[in-house]
Amino acid sequence: MRYLPKSDAERRQMLDEIGARSLDDLFAHLPEPVRLNRALDIAPGRSEYEIVDYFNKLGAQCGNYPSFLGAGVYRHYRPVLCDVVVSRGEFLTSYTPYQAEIAQGSLTTIFEFQTMVCQLTGMDVANASMYDGSTAVPEAALMAMRVTGRERIVVARAVHPEYRAVLDTNARNREMSVVEFAYDASTGLSDLAALEAAMDNQTAAVIMQSPNFFGGVESVKAAAEIAHKHGALLVLVFTEAVSLGLLKPPCEADIVCGELQSFAISPSYGGPFAGVIATKEKFLRQMPGRLAGQTKDSNGNRAFCLTLSTREQHIRREKATSNICTNQALIALMATVFMTVYGKKGLRELATQNLSKAHYLGGQLARKFSAPYFNELVATPRRAAGLVNDELLGQGIVGGLDLGRFYPELSGSLLLCATEMSQRADMDKVAEAINRA
Repeated sequence: MRYLPKSDAERRQMLDEIGARSLDDLFAHLPEPVRLNRALDIAPGRSEYEIVDYFNKLGAQCGNYPSFLGAGVYRHYRPVLCDVVVSRGEFLTSYTPYQAEIAQGSLTTIFEFQTMVCQLTGMDVANASMYDGSTAVPEAALMAMRVTGRERIVVARAVHPEYRAVLDTNARNREMSVVEFAYDASTGLSDLAALEAAMDNQTAAVIMQSPNFFGGVESVKAAAEIAHKHGALLVLVFTEAVSLGLLKPPCEADIVCGELQSFAISPSYGGPFAGVIATKEKFLRQMPGRLAGQTKDSNGNRAFCLTLSTREQHIRREKATSNICTNQALIALMATVFMTVYGKKGLRELATQNLSKAHYLGGQLARKFSAPYFNELVATPRRAAGLVNDELLGQGIVGGLDLGRFYPELSGSLLLCATEMSQRADMDKVAEAINRA
């Protein structure tokens, strides 16, 4: 009865009401060829405990392998409290908070989320979240175009290649020109001389990632100076949010966008995740998505409301700042609980653990690039990257990313990630496999 809401007696009552003798009589008007006059070719039904047992056995086959694969999606510990909170019916089943008077709980969590993102990024204002980091990047580019009145975007080649692909897709049918600039072959950082050469008086924004796709920590201040000298904005992207617990907030940037998957959001084969956009107060009205604000009710009590929601669903299309119709409220709530649980000191300690473990691993490897790194690095194996990963998988370990997939010139190099979940014994096995001729 849990999954079939109508009993045989209820079906009989419904048929009697409409004057049909049976289900066959109900569907008698359908042509014979479209009727399925046989049993479905599926296994017999199972009870709930049999289904749970079936999936537990399938899950055991997958194993809980230690993973050194990062590249934009990271394996971190997820505090139990996150699922306890987001599983409450008030959050799990709620719809978008149009009616503030009955959605104060949802609006409160969004307001807290925005506040914490501002503290994390050093920006003045943040929106209620975006779909994910990849869609936040083109939204930030479009925002910069509205602010500057220009249509040219200069993006670092060291930005996540999938983020750049989403940006290119958005540019395809818009008046947006996207130009890439190179990274330095020795450091793995964005080549600032190449950035300077790529700039002109029609550039709306420079898009840079830090830590970048290779794990290197970029010089945000230097990039901002180049962008501002040419009248452009600097958009700073992040994929590993834990790094913000240790690195200086990118205050020199004009727009910060990125991905909060690291904050208690399961990798889940690639989503759903929660992206963010944060910016300076003077650019507030060009920010996409929605924003929850604080006010007072008729009795003078603290209350919350949707302060801005400049999207097509609400205003004329030509006035909209985005066609994104929602935010990732439930997933963003996970990140909010995560930030609440860890706090400033806890997040710094977590980031320090990530840094220490990555440098323990990196200390045993021949690194491709010399730049300072957080918890990702590029290693140069002494044999084919695929062979290294196959050997590791045979030991029950997920290896790194062969960069040849996105950067042909780096074919054979492995992008590796170590987090607080990485164990010393597993890191030693990875290093041994990479260093073996």
